[in-house]
Amino acid sequence: MRFYYGEKTVHRVLDEAEFWKRQEAEHTVVIREVVPNLESQFVSELEEFQRRFEKTKGRVVRYIETVIRSKGHISPGLEQEILKLIEFAIRESQQFIMLLNRILAESNAVRSNLTAQVVINHIRRESEYFIGIAQTILHGTVR
Repeated sequence: MRFYYGEKTVHRVLDEAEFWKRQEAEHTVVIREVVPNLESQFVSELEEFQRRFEKTKGRVVRYIETVIRSKGHISPGLEQEILKLIEFAIRESQQFIMLLNRILAESNAVRSNLTAQVVINHIRRESEYFIGIAQTILHGTVR
């Protein structure tokens, strides 16, 4: 964690989002590597999520840079933009979890690969962790 945010939890949530969006993008690659015979539909969806996660992480990084340049003094409008981005990132992770659940339920390649099942369940728990931590931080910022 960086310490540029001081006591401001809205800044901390940006750090969390940057880290977890990078993780989620990498997780899409891990799944494709662990299940080389994964159905093409799921491969395509994972590739799309990888692009989405990387784009979201890029947006988060831009806000982090803005906060750093402002020396931590952000306007209420900018704070609201950040909170909307984090809410978007949470929804994105929820959609990813739904895809992981579908893969576990529908993929014959995963059904016959115990290691893949363990990995995907672990990845799902990590995305759930991000959602939980982000929601906790967001609820702490509600005035």
